[in-house]
Amino acid sequence: MIWLSGLTVMLIMSQAIAAAARGAPETFADLAERISPAVVNITTSTMVEGRSGPRGIVPEGSPFEDFFREFQDRNGQGNRPRRSSALGSGFVISEDGFIVTNNHVIDGADEVTIEFFNGGELPATVVGTDPNTDIALLKVDADEPLPFVSFGDSDIARVGDWVMAMGNPLGQGFSVSAGIVSARNRALSGTYDDYIQTDAAINRGNSGGPLFNMDGEVVGVNTAILSPNGGSIGIGFSMASNVVTRVVDQLKEFGETRRGWLGVRIQDVTDDVAEAMGLETTAGALVTDVPEGPAMKAGIKQGDVIVSFDGREVEDTRELVRQVGNTEVGKSVRVVVNREGTSETLKITLGRREEAQGAIPAAQPGANTPESPAETEVLGLTLSVLNDELRAQLDLGSNAEGLVVKDVDEVSQAYEKGLRAGDLITEAGQRKVSSISDFEGRIDEAREAGRKSLLLLVRRNGDPRFVALGLDED
Repeated sequence: MIWLSGLTVMLIMSQAIAAAARGAPETFADLAERISPAVVNITTSTMVEGRSGPRGIVPEGSPFEDFFREFQDRNGQGNRPRRSSALGSGFVISEDGFIVTNNHVIDGADEVTIEFFNGGELPATVVGTDPNTDIALLKVDADEPLPFVSFGDSDIARVGDWVMAMGNPLGQGFSVSAGIVSARNRALSGTYDDYIQTDAAINRGNSGGPLFNMDGEVVGVNTAILSPNGGSIGIGFSMASNVVTRVVDQLKEFGETRRGWLGVRIQDVTDDVAEAMGLETTAGALVTDVPEGPAMKAGIKQGDVIVSFDGREVEDTRELVRQVGNTEVGKSVRVVVNREGTSETLKITLGRREEAQGAIPAAQPGANTPESPAETEVLGLTLSVLNDELRAQLDLGSNAEGLVVKDVDEVSQAYEKGLRAGDLITEAGQRKVSSISDFEGRIDEAREAGRKSLLLLVRRNGDPRFVALGLDED
């Protein structure tokens, strides 16, 4: 009995030691007590138009319509505006009253009220917002320094690290939940997305609240959940702090974001595109178009593959977009491109993305060879030379050139890769095509060079993309 008791004690001690070695906290209480005063509840108020009629209660034309309209008017529910409220979370990042939350928490609000952990309330003003990352910066004027928290380095957060979420879930008031980092570098739908995924419980009302590491540093801003029923199922997303800090710094200084702009349209380099271009790897961002802007001035061309930006390697388009957006406006950077098998370095002075949102790609000139056949079937495509009638049908400019896809064989590789009737092929083998003979010549050249596929530049509604088609189907 004594021996068994001793063995049990030793097992318990060994488990405790192992847990401590893994960094598993015995309790989150001390951490929560230390940082919770900096977490706030946010209430927004918005005036909305009243109902214009009894819709939603009885159908229009119903014999009860007049009765319900009178009932609403008697109870003050007629056409008069009414005030709508919403709840969210946030956290104080400086003793002088700067507060971070989600943009969607305060978007469109007429009034924003901050409720502090100790129960006090203060009105807040909106310093600036960034819908691209769903971040907003608020400011309150307090009579004394406020407790605040600092940002940590989200790049060093590892999958499996403990994290703690705080906020105001479902309007129930201050609440704490704990979990681990489930995944890193998640992308949802935004251009600059860099989310930390966590299984710490996040619900409606947690939006804008902080995600802490075990040092009490903010490594994320709780923004979204994946759920079939609207409640937490252990898949929550927090915008990484290293994205948030850059946005907050710009909002604090300028009241708006100022992101770098290179001035190119790009797509990822797939395996078949790499083979068609003779590239050894799929790393980099393939330039599909170069509108008027910094890249055009510096000499970047359609078909270039950007492999390095400002001294950092480019793995794919998402990484390039983030690198450029995080670089200050007006900075001169070196961009390395792979152009037709050779490496070239260009120096580019970045513009400002916010000022270039409406940039339109330059039209691509070309030449026509009327002696070529007007239509052909090749690589699963029925192609036709572009003429005035097709230009009118496809709403193309008078200077547009290329081959129109009139039909696509549904069992072909072209169909699988998304080509459809109405697409315009402007390049094949990285050279312009305006006739059937041009296209057939590019196929012959690719085969003579030992290529297994042909790279096409396809435009749909003005948007370009590269597609590599296998040559063995012809």
